[in-house]
Amino acid sequence: MTHDDTTADTVTGPGGAPPGPSAVRPGTPGAHTDPAREDGAGGGAPSPSEAELPPELAPAALTLFGDRLDVAAAYAELLATDGVVRGLIGPREAPRIWDRHLLNCAAVAERIPADATVLDVGSGAGLPGLVLAIARPDLTVTLIEPLARRTSFLIEVVERLGLTRSVRVFRGRADEAASGSSGREPISGDVVTARAVAPLDRLAAWSLPLAVRGGRLLALKGASAAEEINEHAAVVERLGGGEPSVQLCGVGVIDPPATVVEIVRERMVGPPRPAASKRSRSGRPRRR
Repeated sequence: MTHDDTTADTVTGPGGAPPGPSAVRPGTPGAHTDPAREDGAGGGAPSPSEAELPPELAPAALTLFGDRLDVAAAYAELLATDGVVRGLIGPREAPRIWDRHLLNCAAVAERIPADATVLDVGSGAGLPGLVLAIARPDLTVTLIEPLARRTSFLIEVVERLGLTRSVRVFRGRADEAASGSSGREPISGDVVTARAVAPLDRLAAWSLPLAVRGGRLLALKGASAAEEINEHAAVVERLGGGEPSVQLCGVGVIDPPATVVEIVRERMVGPPRPAASKRSRSGRPRRR
């Protein structure tokens, strides 16, 4: 059975079988492989060894993941194998999973209060949402992703890492999650996270409606963070957000630290209302 990535519905980690191919451990018979892929040494599936934690990064990994480091390592292996084969991350990213992806995302946890509900918009392969769920077992995390092939992967990973009590997967767009369209209940959270999803104006429009009043958007950005704030601060204000600020996360732990744009939802702003039609003195709408 094939799945249309343009069709949105809800799927959750706990309970039921995920759509798409069944979960198979990398390297076992029946695992997903790409016969056209070449690794320069005869081809074949990606090697789990590419996801091994470099010794020089071990102190930072231990600081950020603590006694959950083994779970993070299992997730790194899934990203470097199934994640590459299924097109969720590029093959060149596999050797850089720890420094470029896992540690960078885990550093954001310092901006999240205890026992918070976190909604991860455009979760993709689970970055940063799954990483935060691993590093912070006190969090309740919802991974919001519209594409079926990605939600299939996310559900499998959540189950295989034993995270079904704290993580669920919502198949759909951010606006559908916020509005509760198609007969679904709207969802909201204390913190909304996003990484490499869209420019700040569009990201704020999608994400701020998901945050409770006083909640915040944490957007992982790169060197363009300050420039994006200058360009889109007015739009953020119209959407009910406070003044965006740049936060450096993981200072003294990872180098370079993670750059995060933080926006607090200060006001509840609803969708714009349609303009009322002009009426004549008789009270009847005027024809245009």
